[in-house]
Amino acid sequence: MRIAFFGLPLAALLLDADGHELVYAGICRAGATGTLRLRAKMRVDVVPNVNAAATLARVRAANPQLLVSWFWTTRLPPALLKLAARGAIGVHPSLLPRHRGPDPYFWAIDAGDAETGVTAHLLADEYDTGAILGRRAIAIDPEWNAWTLAKKLDRPSLALLRDVVRAYADGRAPVPEAQDEARATLAPAPSDDDLEIRWRWPAERIVRRIRAASPWPGAFTEIGGRAVAVTRARVAARFPRALEPGEAAVEDGVAVVRAGDTAVALLAGRLEENDDDLNAADLAAVVVQSRGVP
Repeated sequence: MRIAFFGLPLAALLLDADGHELVYAGICRAGATGTLRLRAKMRVDVVPNVNAAATLARVRAANPQLLVSWFWTTRLPPALLKLAARGAIGVHPSLLPRHRGPDPYFWAIDAGDAETGVTAHLLADEYDTGAILGRRAIAIDPEWNAWTLAKKLDRPSLALLRDVVRAYADGRAPVPEAQDEARATLAPAPSDDDLEIRWRWPAERIVRRIRAASPWPGAFTEIGGRAVAVTRARVAARFPRALEPGEAAVEDGVAVVRAGDTAVALLAGRLEENDDDLNAADLAAVVVQSRGVP
């Protein structure tokens, strides 16, 4: 099958290995892993302007049967999507229509979802709204952060993409299933407000927020007037009962902060002022110096 590809090189290389003919490759990030290997096979456009007439002309001249997107990071315009005779497809790292948007990892963990997954779908004018072609689900381990979840979804995402493209090539393309708009949720990039720790929340919810924002940018709080991004934490089994929400102490060498119900132990973080990494002992020292969290 003749494919116009947009996204990260790894998927393009796998499609090539499956015997498909890549007639165009637009890569979304300079220096992405696999770019040199892909360049050895064909011309590669790195971060092409997908709205430019020249890009449209190149893809049109390549005469693709299918346009494939895998982690392309900007909107592909309708004029481009219409250039492939068999349509345009992509894979989103959530179980659509849940968590449409650029950061489904954050919102899946933050919401406390027991499972997530990947969804192959037709590309539409609006992000992540196209009809569904297939899904793969995985359970979310309660120890995973957003980065871990993203890596765990790579393998099923690539496997699903290859299966769907193979089905198109074999003349047995999946029957598109319209998304249920009543079940749709959004997954925008978290705002500063989303990343701020609310110490009156239950401890389990706070720990989920910290996992969802880790390892970058982290969930933020202030310790003695210094902004700290907390990147690892757990619900604390022991803490001084006299603490009010947002107040901190050191228990067994670990900083603990009172939450709305129990407390949260701070295990790793980063100082915003200089991006210095902090381990549990470092965070405990900051708490001692500040005499608490405002």
